[in-house]
Amino acid sequence: MSDASPTGQFNYPSAYRIGAGRIAELSSVCRDLGLSRPLVVTDPGIVELDWFPPIVEALEASGLAPLVFSDIDANPAVSHVDAGLAAARTHRADGLVLLGGGSAMDSGKCIALLVDNPGGVLDYEDEGDNWKRAEGAKVLPSIAIPTTAGTGSEVGRAAVIVDPSDHNKKIIFHPAMQPDAVIADPELTRGLPPRLTAATGMDALAHCFEAFCAPGYHPMADGIALEGMRLIADNLVVATQDGDDLTARTHLLMAASMGATAFQKGLGLIHALSHPVGGVTGLHHGTANAIFQPYVMLHNRPVIEDRMPRVAQAIGIDGGFDDVLAWTITLRGRLGLPGDLAGVVEEAQIPELVRMASEDPSLATNPKPCSLDEIEDVLRRAIAGDLR
Repeated sequence: MSDASPTGQFNYPSAYRIGAGRIAELSSVCRDLGLSRPLVVTDPGIVELDWFPPIVEALEASGLAPLVFSDIDANPAVSHVDAGLAAARTHRADGLVLLGGGSAMDSGKCIALLVDNPGGVLDYEDEGDNWKRAEGAKVLPSIAIPTTAGTGSEVGRAAVIVDPSDHNKKIIFHPAMQPDAVIADPELTRGLPPRLTAATGMDALAHCFEAFCAPGYHPMADGIALEGMRLIADNLVVATQDGDDLTARTHLLMAASMGATAFQKGLGLIHALSHPVGGVTGLHHGTANAIFQPYVMLHNRPVIEDRMPRVAQAIGIDGGFDDVLAWTITLRGRLGLPGDLAGVVEEAQIPELVRMASEDPSLATNPKPCSLDEIEDVLRRAIAGDLR
């Protein structure tokens, strides 16, 4: 473990503070944003951790009046957002502190969006001009404090919420949902179990990889995605094997934010499949991404192969597509994550999962168009573990 883990402060894409011990700056950041009655959105597991009560106590000691809301599941649904809205309105919250992984971040951003804007969370699904139904000035300010290094939701303008009508994950979007400030403190990720460290890291990898492969001209996103992949390649196994390595954990927090910044360019079939499979089966999103990535790579090979030497260079290997594919599969195995969906997806679920994937907004920027038959083929290969 390094005695001098990285630290930094900058303003891209949000006001961002990273480094060990920076959680101590939360009260001053609240004051800078004008918060006096923050709603602290987190999950039930974090509430039980030893380091959580002192954070709330420090807010109270600084003269703030926080309320903790933790009625959130790993895959947050409309009901969790509605419960958080009720808590925010009862508390007369003037801002939010989003502390946790993607579930807390996504739920909290939706709560901030809706407290003073009309409608329900699904009214703001990322389709057409739905986001224009809300006034950006009425979105409550928020401070994001990630405790996992995966989703990058702390710098994102969207959230993923489960629709109870079909159990699919819907992308909720508004430009003003992006948190106003981020405090990324690796000390808060120390207690993350190895398997969750691995799965969330593979989520960040999929964000960077799909963003880099997405079509269109966006050199800034491409550069960020490549550097994010380098940081993951250098640090994910280290952090999984030694959870106390704060240098590795700092780099992974940065890579997660970079992945979410880069995928403004787009995502693809990995996420289009992971969203419905996770929503219907409960499979962890990062694990789903880790399973799907090699199968989607093979599907997309004809149109991404010429980009793979740059990926290979970023992750520190020689070669092209075959070498990047082999590295991805090897990394997944070293992390102890599954390589297929055997026992997860049932035959009867396949037609509906294919339909959901075909309608997922992430599919629009897959580098290779996908017919229903092609989506089904990739899904079936992932179930069978067929990488031919």
